[in-house]
Amino acid sequence: MQRIFLDANILVTVLCNEYPRYSFCARVLSLCDDTRFEVYTSPLCLAIGMHYSKKKNGKREAKKKIALLAEKLKVTTVDHDAVQRTVANRKIEDFEDGLEYYSAEKANCTCIVTYDRNDFQFGELEVLNAEEFLVRHVLPLNKKPKK
Repeated sequence: MQRIFLDANILVTVLCNEYPRYSFCARVLSLCDDTRFEVYTSPLCLAIGMHYSKKKNGKREAKKKIALLAEKLKVTTVDHDAVQRTVANRKIEDFEDGLEYYSAEKANCTCIVTYDRNDFQFGELEVLNAEEFLVRHVLPLNKKPKK
């Protein structure tokens, strides 16, 4: 089973129906229902998603959407260790990205799916955008052998 971490921009794309990336991000998000994957995000990413969804969809609709995501996704923890590691790593330019990275690492995620790949250059986890992730990790699993 592969554990993947979804960055806030993936969630925002789906919550706000942002095209042209929507279909790829929605497909990655749908992997929550695929037993071959465990799909994670952080409380920070959910908060960011709520913020943008509320602006676009209104508070009531945004809350419903976040509730659905919180039901489907696994949520990482952002703890003291993540804070300390982020502060200590001089390569991290954005504090929030460091927190997300170390929370994904603690959850044993093997890949971060994001459209801000450069934000995670300091780490060792694989970082792909939604299309790249689907091509590299999902399509090969869906190919059936010829008989």
